Amino acid sequence: MKRRHFLEQCGIFGSGIFSPTFLQALQSRKCYASHPCELKADVVIIGGGLGGCAAALAACRNGARVILTEPTDWIGGQISQQAVPPDEHRWIETFGRTESYAQLRSLIRNYYKQHYPLNTKAQSIPNLNPGNGSVSRICHEPKVGIAALQSMLAPDISRGQLTLLLNTQPFRASVTGDQVETVTCHTKGADKPVTLHGTYFIDASEEGDLLPLSGTEYFLGAESRTVTNEPHAPEQANPANIQSFTHCFAIDHLEGEDHTIERPAMYDFWKNHVPALTPAWSGKILSLYYSYPRTLKPKQLSFVPCGKETPPPKTKSLNLWLYRRMIDRNNFVPGTYASDITVINWPQNDYMLGNITDVAPEERKRHLNAAKQLSLSLLYWLQTEVPRPDGKQGWQGLRLRKDIVDTEDGLAKYPYIRESRRIKAELTIKEQDISYSERLKAMGKDHKPLLAKPFEDSVGIGYYHLDLHPSSGGDNYIDTGSVPFQIPLGAMLPQRIKNLIPGCKNIGTTHLSNGCYRLHPVEWSIGEAAGALCAYAISHASTPHGIRNNKRQLEEFQSTLTKQGIELEWSKLS
Repeated sequence: MKRRHFLEQCGIFGSGIFSPTFLQALQSRKCYASHPCELKADVVIIGGGLGGCAAALAACRNGARVILTEPTDWIGGQISQQAVPPDEHRWIETFGRTESYAQLRSLIRNYYKQHYPLNTKAQSIPNLNPGNGSVSRICHEPKVGIAALQSMLAPDISRGQLTLLLNTQPFRASVTGDQVETVTCHTKGADKPVTLHGTYFIDASEEGDLLPLSGTEYFLGAESRTVTNEPHAPEQANPANIQSFTHCFAIDHLEGEDHTIERPAMYDFWKNHVPALTPAWSGKILSLYYSYPRTLKPKQLSFVPCGKETPPPKTKSLNLWLYRRMIDRNNFVPGTYASDITVINWPQNDYMLGNITDVAPEERKRHLNAAKQLSLSLLYWLQTEVPRPDGKQGWQGLRLRKDIVDTEDGLAKYPYIRESRRIKAELTIKEQDISYSERLKAMGKDHKPLLAKPFEDSVGIGYYHLDLHPSSGGDNYIDTGSVPFQIPLGAMLPQRIKNLIPGCKNIGTTHLSNGCYRLHPVEWSIGEAAGALCAYAISHASTPHGIRNNKRQLEEFQSTLTKQGIELEWSKLS
């Protein structure tokens, strides 16, 4: 009964497919008085976001036993607990992604087709976009993303190869020399911690939590130009200069109703706040103006919630209502939805006044609260003061959809974190390796296609423009063109620690190149490569560092990745 009580505290019982297997895993391992449980696996993955889930799938697919932890009660990271629809490149429907990521996208679409009352037209669309948001070809609700991920993980959980620990956060690591031995975690509601033993550990957490716990050397914030020689790098390094983070939320609009929230405690502050950035911001943050990322000149936006109009009303500028819309009610049988549902992840609720990484707990708590207040203040401003095309102010019918994100305050379970701690890697990817202008100089204007610096140790590919949001160090947007790039294995190997592998945006990038490698499909590809790498090292009695530095082993590992649907080159652009 004590074991079952521990599982209930972990959030495993009552969550369907996770329950029986996890109990069997516990029953086969010794429990100690000092710890309610000590679990062992080949690969321990910290963080259940897209990178963590992809790592678990790849490690299991290649024969490893896996433990996957997640600090919230939702797997999925960006697409679920952070409520951010996928940011992807323009070729994503056909290539430039792994087969498993393509499967995830298909499962999301099929979930709508199998379980939602789509109308005939929407049912017939092969590449259905449930929300028809302009930011993505597949804007969807968080819970549908979770359902798709759970269906992918279910077979490994069912046969006992994968153990999932929800509501579980690491707080201590035991390290001997250059090897991580254990990671100990708190589980929400549990009386005592759980200690996880592994041959390899993958850090797929949002902020690179295992790096300081294990003593793995890392960078944070902006490196200096003298170190990286990057065109946009500052003269002096600034570890506190980190991209803004955002507390997202979902809303719908019910015309004629009043869903105005209580006036936020910090509303007066945020209403009058002008970000202190260089170059200067466009004015007050609660405004329909912002600094256009490429030119940094003020640019006007629109906000007009859809009423009964089909299609939605046209505006002279980008209508933010449509930007990250996750439900377009016109995809569904009439009467299914009273309104569209959209996600608020805009420049207006990017929090720039401080960091939550590597700061005192009190400071972290203060910034997280202020960021929530910014998001709630933005909603209140939209409900009461935002200018309307009809000359009125505010849309009182905007309703905070707490059910979409499953929280009491209606804000996403976890902030959208754009920048993490980054390992000091065997190879560091720099701006000049991926910048359009720099690669144009290196390859020449007649070279087609224009690609990033090639890496012989590639374990995946990705593409996104170099996109840095305003930072806590006072930088305005840094947004410039990039070119399709590879994920080098060397960027996934710490210089000293031998059995800890990064599994998302904590690889060996810089503050600047991170702006290309932090988005959904790239995070998935990094995690998938990390899981496959650890399993391959175990099955071949090798090490990740040894694989990279042995040409035969590297080629064999790359061949394994290719056979499993992981593209290593942008060959289809040729």
